[in-house]
Amino acid sequence: MAKVKEEIEEALFWKKERNGIRDFISAREEFISKGKLDFSMTRENRDNRLVALNFGRVVGLEVEKIEKSNLFHFYPNSNTLFVGSPGCNVRGPFCSDFELKNKQLHESPLQVKYQYYTPEQIVELAEKKNCKSITFNYTEPFMFFEFAFKTARNAHRGNIKTTMVTNGYTTEEPIKKIGKFMDAVTVKIYGSLNSDLYDRYMGAKNVKAVFSALKQFRKQKLAIEVTNLIVPQIGDSLEESNKLAAWINHELEPETPYHLIQLQPSGKQEFLPTPVSTLENLAAEARKQGLRYVYIHSNPPHNEESTFCHNCRELAVDRKNSVIKKFNVVDNRCPSCGFKLNFIS
Repeated sequence: MAKVKEEIEEALFWKKERNGIRDFISAREEFISKGKLDFSMTRENRDNRLVALNFGRVVGLEVEKIEKSNLFHFYPNSNTLFVGSPGCNVRGPFCSDFELKNKQLHESPLQVKYQYYTPEQIVELAEKKNCKSITFNYTEPFMFFEFAFKTARNAHRGNIKTTMVTNGYTTEEPIKKIGKFMDAVTVKIYGSLNSDLYDRYMGAKNVKAVFSALKQFRKQKLAIEVTNLIVPQIGDSLEESNKLAAWINHELEPETPYHLIQLQPSGKQEFLPTPVSTLENLAAEARKQGLRYVYIHSNPPHNEESTFCHNCRELAVDRKNSVIKKFNVVDNRCPSCGFKLNFIS
């Protein structure tokens, strides 16, 4: 791929204030003084003009099956191009494995080794690799918004779908802007949005922003799947999980896929793995709240990682470790009773 000149991109969603600027890309709505960086250390106030220093800096690029992003109902078993650039609006022990294995992404993200790409080159690569979609992933897509937006816009000029994996800790206007060119989203929730967990371990104080983001994704008509990392003791409350499940059922739709994720600590003694029995109990209760597609992700793989017909409980999609072993769905319907299932393909 031809080498191109790297460019600094002016950031979006900020305004000037006295002695600095206010950045609205994150729910932090940070005030950034002249010459200073934001929380993610990728956006800088240069002479009271906000610039995105991470534009085009790709630190993760890989072809994967769409299920690896916990999108189970969106073009099943299709190839997607995972793309990630430096930048995250939270930091803590529950970040992605990609980030936790590369501590520099949090400590000095602009020093991370990268390959520079233009949005057009990412789309060309997706087409060359026969990918159905591009997935903004690995870090936090809203912190490399300018690059994600231009890539998504270019992808939709062709026939490439776009998705993202996000923590939803953003404001509504960025979602409105990029939503025109997005098709699906995985929203990562931690500990059923327990406010103490978000504050203590992630430095995020406004969990209501995630609810607002989910509603805005819905308004933009994106296919939504929600993951919920269940953290023992501080983030495994049955009451909070039920409230979240009921909210999803009412504010989104009963067909919204809901993934309960087992915490699997890597070298961190403060946390223990989530008991499978806890996940099973929360899953059963989530179904009682009206959710039709509830999944359990654990090690070893759980039977409830597969899709069963809501009507007759016939096995519709057999999965193991997010890999489809057998796809029994016919014309988006249950192979046994003909009940309509919620798949996009």
